[in-house]
Amino acid sequence: MSLIARLRAYAAEALGVGAQSGGRGPADDAHLAATALLVHVARVDGILAPAESERLARLVEGHYADGPEAARALIARATAMDAETRDVASLVEMIPHEADGAEREELLAMAWSVAAADGKVDEFEEALVERLGRLLGFDEAGVAAARRNGPRQPAGA
Repeated sequence: MSLIARLRAYAAEALGVGAQSGGRGPADDAHLAATALLVHVARVDGILAPAESERLARLVEGHYADGPEAARALIARATAMDAETRDVASLVEMIPHEADGAEREELLAMAWSVAAADGKVDEFEEALVERLGRLLGFDEAGVAAARRNGPRQPAGA
C-alpha cells in the first residue's frame, strides 16, 4: 500500500474523511487537505497569531465551507490532520491531480495570505510557502506571482 493510500485510509478511520465518511467525496477530501496546508502555514513559526487565525477562518469559509460553523469544523478536522501528518508533501498529494492550475495558484495565494496576516512573513513561513509552491508545480516566478496577487475574493464575500 502506498503512503498516500495509507494516509487516506488513516484519515478515513481517524478523522472521518474519504469513502467511509458518510457522503463526503474527493472534493471534500481535497478541501480538508488544502485547509490542513493552510493550518500548517499558520502554525509553522510556532505562533498562531489572532490575525492568522482570523484570516484562516475567513479564507476557509469563503472557499471551502458553507458558513462559519462549517469553517470551524473543517479547520478543527484539518488541525487534527496536520498534527498527524506533519509532512506538507503528503498533504499536497491528497489534492487531486485534476485540480487545475488556477485552483493550485489560489491555494498558494491563500497560503501567502495566511503567512502575512500578522503583518510579516518570517523565514519559516516564507520557506514553507515557497516549498508548497514547488510541490504544487510552480516555478519561482509562479510562486512570486501568487504572493503578489493574493487570493481571489469568493462571490458574496
